[in-house]
Amino acid sequence: MEDDRKDGAYGTPQKYDPTFKGPIYNRGCTDVICCVLLLLAIVGYVAVGIIAWTHGDPRKVIYPTDSRGEFCGQKGTKNANKPFLFYFNIVKCASPLVLLEFQCPTPQICVEKCPDRYLTFLSARNSRDFEYYKQFCVPGFQNNKGVAEVLRDGDCPAVLTPSKPLARRCFPAIHAHKGVLMVGNETTYEDGHGSRKNITELVEGAKKANVVLEARQLAMRIFEDYTVSWYWIVIGLVIAMVLSLLFIILLRFLAGIMVWVMIVMVILVLGYGIFHCYMEYARLRGEAGSDVSLVDLGFQTDLRVYLHLRQTWMAFMIILSIVEVVIILLLIFLRKRILIAIALIKEASRAVGYVMCSLLYPLVTFFLLCLCIAYWASTAVFLSTSNEAVYKILDDATCSLAGKTCNPETFPSSNESRLCPNAHCQFAFYGGESGYHRALLGLQIFNAFMFFWLANFVLALGQVTLAGAFASYYWAMRKPDDLPAFPLFSAFGRALRYHTGSLAFGALILAIVQIIRVMLEYLDQRLKAAENKFAKFLMTCLKCCFWCLEKFIKFLNRNAYIMIAIYGTNFCTSARNAFFLLMRNIIRVAVLDKVTDFLFLLGKLLIVGSVGILAFFFFTHRIRIVQDTAPPLNYYWVPILTVIVGSYLIAHGFFSVYGMCVDTLFLCFLEDLERNDGSAERPYFMSSALKKLLNKTNKKVAES
Repeated sequence: MEDDRKDGAYGTPQKYDPTFKGPIYNRGCTDVICCVLLLLAIVGYVAVGIIAWTHGDPRKVIYPTDSRGEFCGQKGTKNANKPFLFYFNIVKCASPLVLLEFQCPTPQICVEKCPDRYLTFLSARNSRDFEYYKQFCVPGFQNNKGVAEVLRDGDCPAVLTPSKPLARRCFPAIHAHKGVLMVGNETTYEDGHGSRKNITELVEGAKKANVVLEARQLAMRIFEDYTVSWYWIVIGLVIAMVLSLLFIILLRFLAGIMVWVMIVMVILVLGYGIFHCYMEYARLRGEAGSDVSLVDLGFQTDLRVYLHLRQTWMAFMIILSIVEVVIILLLIFLRKRILIAIALIKEASRAVGYVMCSLLYPLVTFFLLCLCIAYWASTAVFLSTSNEAVYKILDDATCSLAGKTCNPETFPSSNESRLCPNAHCQFAFYGGESGYHRALLGLQIFNAFMFFWLANFVLALGQVTLAGAFASYYWAMRKPDDLPAFPLFSAFGRALRYHTGSLAFGALILAIVQIIRVMLEYLDQRLKAAENKFAKFLMTCLKCCFWCLEKFIKFLNRNAYIMIAIYGTNFCTSARNAFFLLMRNIIRVAVLDKVTDFLFLLGKLLIVGSVGILAFFFFTHRIRIVQDTAPPLNYYWVPILTVIVGSYLIAHGFFSVYGMCVDTLFLCFLEDLERNDGSAERPYFMSSALKKLLNKTNKKVAES
């Protein structure tokens, strides 16, 4: 078969090289500068991690912090036996200031336990309950002030309400409790002296706490479901793994049948659609109002109105007829290319069978990606917690000094305290004014960039390794006798030894595009409240363009890595040669891509659907396996969804290897056609099925 492009617009075809017998072993290092840059970047990344780990304090994320910036429940501190954070007035946590400063504008202290009764400061002051009440006042409180002064200075809360701990923070227990909390037209508490106090505002302010409590209960029930069903989930995932392997093996025998059956089904469905449209068109003949044109009817919100018009069914029939004719013409002219794609898919199944250890390589990629994610996440946490405690003047009234920094030790006697008598010098957030603190944003960006770079490098290493192994299979004249020993390990060693720089180059380009996309997403979030429609339009266009650019770079990198694995050339040369080779055979590329996508989609649907249906019938007690049955669950959808998601990830991992095999064999096939002519000196390396499809023969084989 002739090439799809005969002109030289996309480079010249590869020339015959008598020394080429597959992946080149005598190769040199490529893109050394990028290799050095990657090593320097990794050294810098380690230095950033060390600095972050030196200055950071993850306790700021784990433990709650009181108004003085001290941890609650942290061993070795004076609050070691006070693990819970108590808010004097939790209603103020609904203030917009919380969203800005991540701190409620109300005094907060660490307590041993959350309050379990309703008390007011006024009623408890001169009663035996004061000792209980006093533990919820600021440390060192002395009852030597008037009631108004105590409440003004924020020494004690005005009221205690029964609370429950959640994430080590005390939230009001908003539920009916006879004698303590009554919910009716007006929500009130009853204290020990028979007095009642309206706390409707408090209840409204604490509704969100109830939602969080329900979320915690939901999380606990889900965790319980996992503890009793985890081994059945593992069994389901093992079944998905076996089915994925069987599907890949069966593609060797059933790929052609599945593709042609689906094509025939599409043609039949379209044919039935044309027939149905004609029957509806004929049925409406003579009915009142059915001859009204679409233009005269205009736009209607109820789309069902259009189904009563003959012109609608005529339009549907014309569209379906055009699609049907186009598909049939494509089948007529692209029949041989579809057969080639099917033959390559079958050949890929054979290659995976001979290099079976390639199916385990995704575990290596998964492990390395987990290391990248763990280092990035830990460094991000340490960087975000390496600030110093910053105290600000907080006041729910109008105070000109609100938001200014202050010193909690000197604030009571300062001029600011006299100007704003109702204000408090309270811990606001963690920050700082040093050069390190000002560079934190840049360090976080560098952390994210290095994560993208290293993650893309890991993926590139996997692609080059698999491509090298499968290319060794294709360029073996007698398969599998000429296949080298341990092709996967050999390809992995060549990739690390010679092409670390090229992999780093491709990963760097992709990482730059990805970090730009992250910045665009950040800017888009900031511009959502803006009314500038042009800015929003421009942002949408930029996001779309960079999304397309990322997809194109991934496609180009993937094929460039295949050429690197085969020829050992640098990244730019490999990318150019791969791109021109694909453009010279663009129709074959499109056909193979669509056929492969269809088979992978069908495989994932079959595997995920089969395992999901089996899990549904099992966990809903509709079937039993031998004498064992599904354990009792709070939510049967928890293990079912876990099995479905896990099955999809397993199938995706297997098919990613298979997809890399198909792409590698396809590029090798195109190179084989351009390099060789079937003569004794230049024999074809393709399989006998492909040679039969193309009416090609090797003269040397024929003579023997």
